[in-house]
Amino acid sequence: MTKPLPDWPGLLATDLYQLTMLDAYRCAEMGKRAVFEFFSRRLPPGRGFLMAAGLATLLETLESAQFSREELEWLGASGRFSASAIERFAEWRFTGDVDAAAEGTLIFANEPILRIEAPIAEAQLVETLVINRLHYQTLIASKAARFVLAAPQKQLIDFGLRRAHSLEAGILAARAAYIAGFAGTASALAASRYGLPVFGTMAHSFVQAHESEEAAFLDFAAARPADATFLIDTYDTEEGARMLVRLAARLRARGIAIRGVRIDSGDLTLHARAVRTILDDGGLQETRILVSGGIDELSLATLVEAKAPIDGCGIGTSLTTSQDAPALDCAYKLVAYAGQPRRKRSEGKVVWPGAKQVFRRYRADGQLDHDIIGLADEAIAGEALLQPVMRRGRRLATPSLDEVRAVARDNLARLPSELRDLRTPAPYRVDISTGLLRLAAELAASGR
Repeated sequence: MTKPLPDWPGLLATDLYQLTMLDAYRCAEMGKRAVFEFFSRRLPPGRGFLMAAGLATLLETLESAQFSREELEWLGASGRFSASAIERFAEWRFTGDVDAAAEGTLIFANEPILRIEAPIAEAQLVETLVINRLHYQTLIASKAARFVLAAPQKQLIDFGLRRAHSLEAGILAARAAYIAGFAGTASALAASRYGLPVFGTMAHSFVQAHESEEAAFLDFAAARPADATFLIDTYDTEEGARMLVRLAARLRARGIAIRGVRIDSGDLTLHARAVRTILDDGGLQETRILVSGGIDELSLATLVEAKAPIDGCGIGTSLTTSQDAPALDCAYKLVAYAGQPRRKRSEGKVVWPGAKQVFRRYRADGQLDHDIIGLADEAIAGEALLQPVMRRGRRLATPSLDEVRAVARDNLARLPSELRDLRTPAPYRVDISTGLLRLAAELAASGR
């Protein structure tokens, strides 16, 4: 019998080799502290930056992570682990330290977003959890930030739950998009869980189920008098707008204002222009126009460049699936063990050794100039991006979602014009410090 997934999956939501590594470290009596870092090796094509997200949900899970009784029973019944291994699993708790870039921070290739220092079995076991939590939300926040850059003055709303790859993904996408600057979400659960503003209009099926569009509009207005936003493209977009103009006086007499219309199909620029003219000529100058339907950041930028008279957009599939770049080439790698630097030298996947820090420098006007990846204990001028967020397995002060949103807003405001291009952004300068270059050379000379 299939069991429903828990609201926030436990430690069994991992790869088998993480469990076998946990047992192997136990058998080898390896319990010294290790340092692991999470980073993205490269940016997706057409991307000028990433926006860090997902940290709060990761820390929440790390703080309470343990194997449940049901998970331990399954592990025991699997026959893969000894009784002593199961006992060790039952005692497992995360006691490590975490330093990370604040959610909303802009990050570039090879820059660590997060650093974990903990006994090696602890740091190893959480690899899948770290990547899963940070990868998806960083991916979606980065995508959402592109929409914000494309239309900074427009109201952007997440419409993507129904097309997300899972319900959890859709909820986390709404959170990530809000961090990046979206006004809110159509998802009731995301709004409830994270305190996001929630938006909604009406369904085509409501119009179709009525004998006439006029009857549908009147019934909808009666049901939602305080927030009447009408979907006008079920049959004929311009005629739908004219219908509302004809109904405006009757609705006004009932104290109902036509707050907005939504267009979900066709040439959105042409329809928006025509509808704006119809509404304005009919005395509905305050009625807003919302568009939706297969919009990505490039088509949104085209709408803005064409001066289409739209006030907001509902963004669905292209956001929650990050349709043009559905994954990041990210990794969580060991960089030190027992106080000694370690370096992976696999072809095409070389990792800089040692615990590291990212130092950010700004231009005189406050915009980003360049970053330096250096060793965590190097004295390098610049803003240190990785800051303590967890010590001995306990979260430190947790910023509110609106505070995180402010970080994202400030970071985007500091983004140079050459990195705002949505198609061919200029590469951002990231230097490697003298100390880090020296350490890597020393390890290479010693054959490590």
